[in-house]
Amino acid sequence: MKILIIGSGGREHCLAWKIAQSPLVDKIYCAPGNGGTSLIARNVDIRATDIDSLLKFAQNELIDLTVAGSEAPLVEGIVDKFEKNGLKIFGPKKELALLEGSKIFAKEVMKRYGIFTAEFEVFDNLPKAREYIEKKGAPIVVKADGLAAGKGVIVAKSIEEAQQAIEIIMCERKFGASGDRVIIEDCLQGEEVSIMVFTDGENIVPLVSSQDHKRVFDGDRGSNTGGMGAYAPAAIVTNVVFEKIIKNIFKPLIEGLKKEGKIYKGVLYAGLMIKDGEPYVLEFNVRFGDPEIQAILPKLNSDLMDVMLKTIDGRLESVELEWDERFCLCVVLASGGYPGNYEKGKKITGLEKLENMEDIFLFHAGTKQTPNSELRTPNFVTNGGRVLNVVGLGSTIEETQGKVYKAIENINFENMHYRRDIGDKALKCCAEKY
Repeated sequence: MKILIIGSGGREHCLAWKIAQSPLVDKIYCAPGNGGTSLIARNVDIRATDIDSLLKFAQNELIDLTVAGSEAPLVEGIVDKFEKNGLKIFGPKKELALLEGSKIFAKEVMKRYGIFTAEFEVFDNLPKAREYIEKKGAPIVVKADGLAAGKGVIVAKSIEEAQQAIEIIMCERKFGASGDRVIIEDCLQGEEVSIMVFTDGENIVPLVSSQDHKRVFDGDRGSNTGGMGAYAPAAIVTNVVFEKIIKNIFKPLIEGLKKEGKIYKGVLYAGLMIKDGEPYVLEFNVRFGDPEIQAILPKLNSDLMDVMLKTIDGRLESVELEWDERFCLCVVLASGGYPGNYEKGKKITGLEKLENMEDIFLFHAGTKQTPNSELRTPNFVTNGGRVLNVVGLGSTIEETQGKVYKAIENINFENMHYRRDIGDKALKCCAEKY
């Protein structure tokens, strides 16, 4: 089979790496891909949102399956267009991609199906939004309605910070049209976790839990990012909590949509807050989480391509995923200044030293390969905010942390920064249990 993966981040490199292991797969293309994907696939210079060009490429190359890694093409309707032209593609149609494309749509769906989430109000009027904030007080959460690369959620600890968030979203238009409307919701306290499931619109096959670290600095300080690291499984998600998540969140959602004649096919991600053992939905995403999937797929022993095909064909009832029982941990190496302004083109050194490290994996995100006469030792430079994902497997979370952070010591580029506490929440959770 020929596979086309759409996107350019660490998620897409990880997907390409896992898909390449399938005996069903002969060739992989990534559009546009990154420096790392070029090592295992053919990169194609087409933007992820250039749906017409992607369609033409898929038709000309006789692509057997397209995987939309990033959210933007799904929200713009790539699945509808590909299917209309007889092409197989993994992901939900445009009307259901709104679960991520519009936080307001997602909130209304949750309310309709009785899914636990924070109380909220929607505003397209600046004075009324400001008045509501003054009335509710802080802490409070302000969200841009549309896509904002994981940065459109501001957890305000004071009324002044919340008013500033409204200014940034609705007046300064930092997120463009995504800020035409905002959600202002109660701030839930607890532990954040991520749960993803495969669904064919009827059957649900869950992946292992994970915990993302969205803030840029240690101790969950600083601005929100697309994610600075993750580990799996999440220590706080006990078997009881996991069952509640499937029973009270995913099942009502998938069954409710089906009753409305809407069949969700693909992967569905729930960002959750666990409070006193009860899960509340913070957000839905309609694709694999990044960097969560980088901490999950190295644990998956099953054939990912086989699962994707059965998802599309409505045959998930026969799927039972097999897992490596060890912990997996991912640390993101970022450019100086991220998630704000950062420079590109910084030379990356030391990557070759990771090649022979046992149970260590490297997934590129914001990198670009530079010309080099010695093809065996390609050179890479930075080409984005989140540059690399260093991932490891270990029998304990402490062992896994040690492996990953030791591997990171070999890598360097100018102004490189990363969090040094990925996985500490698991240690704290385990300590509290015992």
